[in-house]
Amino acid sequence: MNPFKTGPGAKSVIGMLALTIAVSGCADMSATQRGTATGAGVGAGLGALIGGTTSGGGSGRTAGGALLGAAAGAVVGNIWSNRMENQKRTMEQATQGTGVQVTQTSDNRLKMEIPSDISFDTNRADIKGNFRPILDRFAATLNDNPSTTVSIIGHTDSTGSASINEPLSVERAAHTRDYLSMRGVSPTRVVVEGRGAREPIASNSDNDGRARNRRVEIYVAEMAPR
Repeated sequence: MNPFKTGPGAKSVIGMLALTIAVSGCADMSATQRGTATGAGVGAGLGALIGGTTSGGGSGRTAGGALLGAAAGAVVGNIWSNRMENQKRTMEQATQGTGVQVTQTSDNRLKMEIPSDISFDTNRADIKGNFRPILDRFAATLNDNPSTTVSIIGHTDSTGSASINEPLSVERAAHTRDYLSMRGVSPTRVVVEGRGAREPIASNSDNDGRARNRRVEIYVAEMAPR
C-alpha cells in the first residue's frame, strides 16, 4: 500500500487549501474578507482530513467534514473589522513622528511598538509624560470598540540580571494597563506579560540597540463572532 497515495478526499483538501491561498491573496478583497476566506479554507481542509480519517470515512464523509470545517474556520480567530482599521488609522495619526510603530499583524491583530525614549526611563516603570497623550488616544479607541482584548508585553535590554529585568518588564506592562484603566478601559480586557531581555530586536552590544530592546508592545485583537 502506498502511504502517499492521494484519493479523492485528499485531492479535495489540497484543492481547498490552494483555493484559499489564491482567494485570500486577491487584491480587491478587504482585510476582513481575506481573513474570513483563509479561516474558512483552512477549516475546510482540517474538516476534510478529520472526516476522511475517521472510521468509515469516504468521499461523502470527507465532503461533510469540509463543510463543517469551513463553517468553523470562518468564525474562529481574529478578524480585521472596519473598527480595527479605523483604530489603526487613528493611532497612526496620534503617534506620527514619535517613533511608535503601528502595524497589522499576520493574525489580524493591531500592534503598537513603543520605544523606550517615549515610554519609560532606564530602570524605571513610571510612564513618561510624552507617552500619556498616546495612551489617552489609545484608550479612547478601545472604549469605542469594547469587544476587543489587549495584550501588553514589556521588554528590557540585557543590562542587569534576569532577577531585575523580569519584574521590571512586568511592572512596565502593568503600569501601562493601570493607566488605560484610569481612562475607562476595563482591566479585565487586558493581559500583561514581561519577557525581560529574552526577546531582543536589536543587538545589546551598543546603546542604540539596547534602546530599541527597551520597549513595550501592545496588541489588540477582535475575535470573530461565535
